[in-house]
Amino acid sequence: MSFELPPNVTVIDHPLVQHKLTLMRRKDASTNSFRRLLNELSTLMAYEVVRDMPMQEIDIETPLELMKSRVIDGKKTVLVSIMRAGTGILDGMLNVIPGARIGHIGLYRDPKTLGAVEYYFKMPGEMESRDAIVLDPMLATGNSAIAAIDRLKEVNPRSIKFVCLLTCPEGLTALSRAHPDVPIFTAHVDRGLDEHGYIRPGLGDAGDRLFGTK
Repeated sequence: MSFELPPNVTVIDHPLVQHKLTLMRRKDASTNSFRRLLNELSTLMAYEVVRDMPMQEIDIETPLELMKSRVIDGKKTVLVSIMRAGTGILDGMLNVIPGARIGHIGLYRDPKTLGAVEYYFKMPGEMESRDAIVLDPMLATGNSAIAAIDRLKEVNPRSIKFVCLLTCPEGLTALSRAHPDVPIFTAHVDRGLDEHGYIRPGLGDAGDRLFGTK
């Protein structure tokens, strides 16, 4: 790849992640198969995304003795789903962080301008003490991700990460320039965008394939 990744980007190239992504890309993958694979792939990606999650020691008792052991505080994590396709990643992430709070940002892409239009925003309280992980399967033009993070920063979370399955040089460049402080995690960087703003070779419209709509 001739494109140089921005310093805030991590490509999760684990063999299982790449295998499941390949199966999801296939045109003949059923809605049920696509949904299941997205759940499994998101769970695998979660391990890398939360690698630096803060931990604390607590006192516990094993069957043999008392000891101190480390735990995470999942309630300090907010999984932020960009509706509607972000729901597919959300379920997989919750397998790893079941105690996480959940936020939603409703955005749709204007077909003429390709700009993001907000129609819903709901976050847990006390965001200043929480770490936000924004979820959206596709980082294409970057407009939706930038709009979502712009809006999220208004409630001042302690930190923000962005997670997507697929992206492209145009999306990475736009998001990294707008929010260089936000780490980006993805499974693959595809060739680029077509004239309609879709990632190529991509996997189609993630929302439509997830929910069986057109």
